[in-house]
Amino acid sequence: MTTADLPPSILIVDDDRSMRASLVDLCEAAGWRAEALGRAAQVTERLADLQPDVILSDVRMPGMSGLELLSELPSGLAPPLVLISAHGDIPMAVEAIRNGAYSFVEKPCEPRRLLSILRHAADQHRMRKGAERLKERLARLSGLDRLLLGRTGETARLRADVLDLAGTETPVLLQGETGTGKDLVARALHDLGPRPDGPFVALNCATLPADRFESEMFGVAGEYPGKLAAADGGTLFLDEICACPLPVQAKLLRVIEEQEVTPLGGSTPVALRARIVSATNEDPEKAISDGHLRADLLFRLNTMVLTLPPLRQRRDDIVLLFTHFLHNHAQVYEIMAPDLTQNDVTALLAHDWPGNVRELRNVAERRVLAARRGGGSVAEALRADPPPEEVPDTLREAVAAFEKELIGKAIRAHQGRMDAVAEALGIGRRTLNEKIVKLGLDKDSLL
Repeated sequence: MTTADLPPSILIVDDDRSMRASLVDLCEAAGWRAEALGRAAQVTERLADLQPDVILSDVRMPGMSGLELLSELPSGLAPPLVLISAHGDIPMAVEAIRNGAYSFVEKPCEPRRLLSILRHAADQHRMRKGAERLKERLARLSGLDRLLLGRTGETARLRADVLDLAGTETPVLLQGETGTGKDLVARALHDLGPRPDGPFVALNCATLPADRFESEMFGVAGEYPGKLAAADGGTLFLDEICACPLPVQAKLLRVIEEQEVTPLGGSTPVALRARIVSATNEDPEKAISDGHLRADLLFRLNTMVLTLPPLRQRRDDIVLLFTHFLHNHAQVYEIMAPDLTQNDVTALLAHDWPGNVRELRNVAERRVLAARRGGGSVAEALRADPPPEEVPDTLREAVAAFEKELIGKAIRAHQGRMDAVAEALGIGRRTLNEKIVKLGLDKDSLL
């Protein structure tokens, strides 16, 4: 059982024995784990052993007072302190809150109100401790653990499979939904393989125009070597292999079998020694039955198959991944990463993540951008994508919308320094000003 699974714990500090016993009984009846001390001076000695989620302390006690205890608590991840006193007044409460107390309650207090305050304080402390543990874990990660981040069984098995296959020349087919990180796994297979210093060449079969496909892949004699030749001595990553045109599939099969490639218009084959890693978000067997994929090519590519699980099957990884992306984007935009609230965590876990890790990364960036403006939440970042009816109808409108978003992002990233914005966008200052006016951008509202 982890600490997060245990009931919340409280340390009660009061010199009145009967009051201590009463408060312990109240908290234990509400499901808390309760410890009690009669002197505030004992707290710092026992804090490391007890590790309470919240401290409830009387204000007026012999020796060290509750206010003095507040100043003695270590900075950083010290548990929140709730002060309670029969002699309290408004100035004392204001001073306590100003000095860092979580709350101030007067005796006699209504039990449900006191328990509510204590619960909120404990929840906040646990959230802070959880976030710090995640940051420490991320800081310790290196190599494959950082590349394929996660602690679920699915992620651990994927890392083990990658390590097993990385040292071989075996062709690997990566299967998984869009955004699951197939490109990261392909890169890991290369980086951990026998030739990490060799080239890693990626070719997305779904984005190449049909009339340029063969020249891009096989090259043109005397003009362009092609992706296959460029991958010699390294790895060729064929993404969305089911989108490869059938005539090209036949030639690719021949290249894999003969380990040589002949450029278009040429007659002399060039030896090719490259590992082939392919990927698809389709069902290869269905692609074969639909006539989109040659069965003999699939048999050459799928010697080993790695299936990447969608994010909805890795629920326990979501907060860890989001925290990782949040801190990465915070570094890029040069701000402190916003803290995750309980509502943020609830929103993260309630979402289905159809775009998988790629969508999670984008939501983290939107959350950081909102934090730069002093607000935002995960729920708002999730709602940031425009509904389908708001997608521009024409290419001109789509280009304008893209330019507006890109310029706005650059203005925020460079805090309104227009010379830096123009340089980052690769345009002149005058052109930038004209576009701002044309697109109706309000610079002040972006900052």
